[in-house]
Amino acid sequence: MHVVCLVDDDSSTRKSLTRLLESDGFRVQAFSEPGPFLEHLALHSVAVAILDIRESATGMELLAQLDERSPRTRVIFITAAGAHGAPANMMPASVFATFTKPVDDEQFLCAVRRAFQSGQEGQCR
Repeated sequence: MHVVCLVDDDSSTRKSLTRLLESDGFRVQAFSEPGPFLEHLALHSVAVAILDIRESATGMELLAQLDERSPRTRVIFITAAGAHGAPANMMPASVFATFTKPVDDEQFLCAVRRAFQSGQEGQCR
C-alpha cells in the first residue's frame, strides 16, 4: 500500500483529501503544520507529499526543506484559488503537479498514482 503525506492547515481539506485518497487505496499521513511533517520525514521515507501553498511563502519554504532532506520525494502542490505561489513554470523539478482547490478528484488521483509510478509522464483522462 502506498503512503501519501498530506500537509494542509485547513482541517476540512485534510479530511476530504484523506477520504478521497483512502477511497483509492492510499494510506494517508496527514499533518496540519510543517514541523510535525518534517519530524516524520526525519524518521520515514516519503515517496509522495501533497503540500498546500499558502499566501505566505510557507509552502515554498517547506518545499525547500523537503528538497534538501528528501530530494527523491515527489511533490504535489495544492493551492486556494487566488493564492500567490510561484508560477508552475518556476517550480522546482520535484514538483510533480499543481492543483487549485477544489481539486478535480479524478485528475488529482491520477496525478498521485502517476507520482508513484517512477514519475512516468502521461495524460490523465
